[in-house]
Order: sequence, then C-alpha cells, then structure tokens
Amino acid sequence: MEPWREQLLADLRAYAATVTDPVEAAMLAEYRPFITAHADCLWRSCRPGHLTASAWIVDAARQRTLLTHHHKLDRWLQLGGHVDGNPDLKSAALREAREESGLRRIRTITEEIFDVDRHRIPARGEEPEHWHYDVRYLLEADPTELLTVSSESKELAWVELARVAILNPSESLARMVRKTR
Repeated sequence: MEPWREQLLADLRAYAATVTDPVEAAMLAEYRPFITAHADCLWRSCRPGHLTASAWIVDAARQRTLLTHHHKLDRWLQLGGHVDGNPDLKSAALREAREESGLRRIRTITEEIFDVDRHRIPARGEEPEHWHYDVRYLLEADPTELLTVSSESKELAWVELARVAILNPSESLARMVRKTR
C-alpha cells in the first residue's frame, strides 16, 4: 500500500477514536473499505465516488464561519472540493479555501481531521450521481480580509454560528457548528 494511503488511513483511525456522533461514525466506517478498494480514490474520475477536502473556516473568536453559496448545488456550504490527485488532503482543503475565497491569511488550527461527511452528489449533465467522501479541516481566517467570489460561488459570507442553520439546516453543517462551540 502506498505511504500516503497508509497515512490517511492512520489519520482516519486516530480521528475515529474521537468521534461520538453515531451518524458520523457510520459514515466514517465507509471510508476504509472505499479507500482500500479504489486505487484512484483521489481522482474525480473514480466511480462510484472520490475523496474531497473541505475547510471549515472560523474567526478567531469562534463566533462566525465563512460559507459559500455554491453555484452548482445552490446551497450554502463550507468551502472545499476535489483533491485532484493530491494525497495531502489538508493542503488540498487550504488550496480550495484560498481559491474559493481569495483569502491569503488562513491558518490551520489543528493538524487533525475536524469532521468527515459522506454525501451523494446528484447527476449533472454527463456526470453521473456519485459519492463524496469529504475530509474536513478546521481553519481560521480574519473576517476583515477582502473576499473574492470565485466562479464556483454565487456569494461568500461570514455567518454567525447561531445563524448557519437558517441558510442550511443540514445535519452536516449543524455537526460542525456544535464542534466549533
């Protein structure tokens, strides 16, 4: 097995020891068999799904998070996306955060995985429905830094944690809000 795959599985095992949410634990249990069965799990061409990396970006006071109104999915979400073959998922999450927000002064709060979420992506055009095995990292940025909306977003906004559910009531975001508090 490749060193990057062994490291990712070790990171996921370490993270699994901290997970208390049964829904998240059930999703996490799907990661190991998927990663070991699919040599191409880092690429979006992998079917039935692929690994992705997300950035849960918060302010220093841990009162707000940066969300994007995703253009294709038409939902407010954390920033992140495809890893495009990069086995360093944390650096992929940082890259996505910078590309999607224009932020340059983003720092990693912890080296460990913050959250995982396995979710279906609907079919669109020639792309069939598939799974995203999302690995999420906790990052910090300054809300006064200028934001730049990318082509992947309709809008970016710093949102108070108490108001995240108004924009997106999903359990996925609610779980990250709880962890932030």
